[in-house]
Amino acid sequence: MTSPPAPSPRVVEADVSPDPIDPSRLVERVGHPDEGAVVLFLGTVRTRNREREVTSLEYEAYGAMAREELAAIAREAAERHGASRIAAVHRTGTLRPGQASVGIAVAAAHRDAAYRTSRDVIEEVKRRLPVWKKESYADGSSAWLDGHPVAGRAGEPTGPTAGAAGPSGEDQP
Repeated sequence: MTSPPAPSPRVVEADVSPDPIDPSRLVERVGHPDEGAVVLFLGTVRTRNREREVTSLEYEAYGAMAREELAAIAREAAERHGASRIAAVHRTGTLRPGQASVGIAVAAAHRDAAYRTSRDVIEEVKRRLPVWKKESYADGSSAWLDGHPVAGRAGEPTGPTAGAAGPSGEDQP
Protein backbone atom coordinates (compact mmCIF):
# COMPACT_ATOMS: atom_id res chain seq x y z
CA MET A 1 0.00 0.00 0.00
CA THR A 2 1.40 3.38 -0.99
CA SER A 3 1.18 6.59 0.97
CA PRO A 4 -1.19 9.26 -0.25
CA PRO A 5 0.53 12.00 -2.24
CA ALA A 6 1.78 14.97 -0.26
CA PRO A 7 -0.56 17.94 -0.40
CA SER A 8 0.40 20.86 -2.62
CA PRO A 9 2.28 23.57 -0.74
CA ARG A 10 0.17 26.48 0.37
CA VAL A 11 1.50 29.99 0.17
CA VAL A 12 -0.51 31.50 2.99
CA GLU A 13 0.98 34.94 2.59
CA ALA A 14 3.18 36.75 0.06
CA ASP A 15 3.22 40.48 0.59
CA VAL A 16 5.27 43.58 -0.09
CA SER A 17 4.19 46.27 2.32
CA PRO A 18 5.29 49.35 4.28
CA ASP A 19 3.90 47.76 7.45
CA PRO A 20 6.29 46.39 10.10
CA ILE A 21 6.82 42.63 9.98
CA ASP A 22 5.27 40.73 12.87
CA PRO A 23 7.30 37.50 13.32
CA SER A 24 4.68 35.95 15.63
CA ARG A 25 1.99 36.45 13.02
CA LEU A 26 4.10 34.80 10.32
CA VAL A 27 4.72 31.75 12.53
CA GLU A 28 1.02 31.54 13.44
CA ARG A 29 0.06 31.70 9.76
CA VAL A 30 2.13 28.65 8.80
CA GLY A 31 1.98 26.55 11.96
CA HIS A 32 -0.13 23.40 11.82
CA PRO A 33 -0.36 20.32 14.08
CA ASP A 34 0.53 18.05 11.14
CA GLU A 35 3.92 19.73 10.73
CA GLY A 36 6.99 18.90 12.81
CA ALA A 37 9.05 21.96 11.92
CA VAL A 38 8.54 25.70 11.60
CA VAL A 39 11.48 27.86 10.55
CA LEU A 40 11.44 31.66 10.80
CA PHE A 41 13.98 33.83 8.98
CA LEU A 42 14.20 37.60 9.49
CA GLY A 43 16.49 39.78 7.43
CA THR A 44 17.30 42.98 9.31
CA VAL A 45 18.94 46.29 8.47
CA ARG A 46 22.59 46.34 9.58
CA THR A 47 24.33 49.30 11.19
CA ARG A 48 27.38 48.87 8.93
CA ASN A 49 27.78 47.93 5.29
CA ARG A 50 30.92 48.17 3.14
CA GLU A 51 32.80 49.77 6.05
CA ARG A 52 30.24 52.60 6.32
CA GLU A 53 27.82 53.45 9.12
CA VAL A 54 24.27 52.97 7.85
CA THR A 55 21.49 55.20 9.20
CA SER A 56 18.64 53.84 7.08
CA LEU A 57 17.61 51.79 4.07
CA GLU A 58 14.84 52.89 1.74
CA TYR A 59 13.10 50.09 -0.15
CA GLU A 60 11.10 50.66 -3.33
CA ALA A 61 9.06 48.07 -5.21
CA TYR A 62 6.53 47.56 -7.95
CA GLY A 63 3.83 46.42 -5.49
CA ALA A 64 1.58 44.07 -7.48
CA MET A 65 4.45 42.70 -9.57
CA ALA A 66 6.61 42.13 -6.48
CA ARG A 67 3.78 40.35 -4.61
CA GLU A 68 3.17 38.06 -7.57
CA GLU A 69 6.87 37.25 -7.90
CA LEU A 70 7.23 36.66 -4.15
CA ALA A 71 4.31 34.20 -4.24
CA ALA A 72 5.92 32.38 -7.19
CA ILE A 73 9.28 32.23 -5.39
CA ALA A 74 7.64 30.82 -2.25
CA ARG A 75 5.58 28.25 -4.14
CA GLU A 76 8.55 27.05 -6.22
CA ALA A 77 10.81 26.68 -3.17
CA ALA A 78 8.14 24.83 -1.20
CA GLU A 79 7.57 22.43 -4.07
CA ARG A 80 11.32 21.83 -4.54
CA HIS A 81 11.95 21.02 -0.89
CA GLY A 82 8.67 19.52 0.34
CA ALA A 83 7.43 22.29 2.64
CA SER A 84 3.70 22.47 3.16
CA ARG A 85 3.01 26.08 4.20
CA ILE A 86 4.92 29.29 3.67
CA ALA A 87 4.55 33.00 4.39
CA ALA A 88 6.92 35.66 3.08
CA VAL A 89 6.82 39.43 3.50
CA HIS A 90 9.17 42.17 2.25
CA ARG A 91 9.06 45.73 3.56
CA THR A 92 9.01 48.93 1.55
CA GLY A 93 9.68 52.44 2.78
CA THR A 94 12.42 53.69 5.08
CA LEU A 95 13.80 51.32 7.71
CA ARG A 96 16.31 51.93 10.48
CA PRO A 97 19.05 49.55 11.65
CA GLY A 98 17.61 46.61 13.57
CA GLN A 99 14.24 46.66 11.78
CA ALA A 100 13.19 43.59 9.78
CA SER A 101 13.10 44.12 6.03
CA VAL A 102 12.09 40.56 5.10
CA GLY A 103 10.36 37.75 6.97
CA ILE A 104 9.96 34.15 5.86
CA ALA A 105 8.14 31.45 7.82
CA VAL A 106 8.04 27.86 6.58
CA ALA A 107 6.25 24.79 7.93
CA ALA A 108 7.18 21.28 6.87
CA ALA A 109 6.95 17.74 8.18
CA HIS A 110 10.71 17.73 8.87
CA ARG A 111 13.30 20.40 9.70
CA ASP A 112 15.50 19.78 6.67
CA ALA A 113 12.68 20.68 4.27
CA ALA A 114 11.81 23.77 6.31
CA TYR A 115 15.43 25.02 6.44
CA ARG A 116 16.08 24.35 2.75
CA THR A 117 12.87 26.07 1.71
CA SER A 118 13.61 29.14 3.81
CA ARG A 119 17.15 29.43 2.43
CA ASP A 120 15.92 28.95 -1.13
CA VAL A 121 13.30 31.70 -0.73
CA ILE A 122 15.74 34.32 0.57
CA GLU A 123 18.30 33.53 -2.14
CA GLU A 124 15.64 33.84 -4.87
CA VAL A 125 14.26 37.03 -3.29
CA LYS A 126 17.75 38.55 -3.54
CA ARG A 127 18.04 37.38 -7.14
CA ARG A 128 14.54 37.93 -8.56
CA LEU A 129 12.31 40.19 -6.48
CA PRO A 130 11.73 43.65 -8.04
CA VAL A 131 12.63 45.53 -4.85
CA TRP A 132 15.43 48.10 -4.71
CA LYS A 133 17.23 49.69 -1.81
CA LYS A 134 18.86 53.03 -1.21
CA GLU A 135 21.31 53.09 1.67
CA SER A 136 21.83 56.30 3.69
CA TYR A 137 25.00 56.88 5.71
CA ALA A 138 26.03 58.77 8.83
CA ASP A 139 28.05 61.24 6.73
CA GLY A 140 24.83 62.39 5.00
CA SER A 141 25.47 60.63 1.69
CA SER A 142 23.37 57.88 0.15
CA ALA A 143 23.58 55.36 -2.68
CA TRP A 144 21.34 52.92 -4.51
CA LEU A 145 22.86 49.50 -3.94
CA ASP A 146 23.60 47.21 -6.84
CA GLY A 147 20.73 44.89 -7.46
CA HIS A 148 20.39 41.60 -9.16
CA PRO A 149 18.93 41.64 -12.66
CA VAL A 150 15.30 40.56 -12.87
CA ALA A 151 15.57 40.39 -16.65
CA GLY A 152 18.10 41.45 -19.22
CA ARG A 153 21.77 40.78 -19.72
CA ALA A 154 24.51 40.54 -17.14
CA GLY A 155 26.24 43.86 -16.63
CA GLU A 156 23.17 46.00 -17.32
CA PRO A 157 22.38 48.59 -14.65
CA THR A 158 19.69 47.58 -12.19
CA GLY A 159 17.48 49.40 -9.72
CA PRO A 160 14.32 51.48 -9.94
CA THR A 161 15.95 54.14 -12.07
CA ALA A 162 18.66 52.33 -14.01
CA GLY A 163 20.17 54.80 -16.44
CA ALA A 164 18.01 57.72 -15.27
CA ALA A 165 17.70 60.28 -12.52
CA GLY A 166 16.53 58.90 -9.19
CA PRO A 167 13.18 59.45 -7.48
CA SER A 168 14.35 62.73 -5.99
CA GLY A 169 16.01 63.82 -9.22
CA GLU A 170 19.64 63.03 -8.36
CA ASP A 171 21.81 61.05 -10.77
CA GLN A 172 22.40 57.51 -9.62
CA PRO A 173 25.95 56.22 -9.02
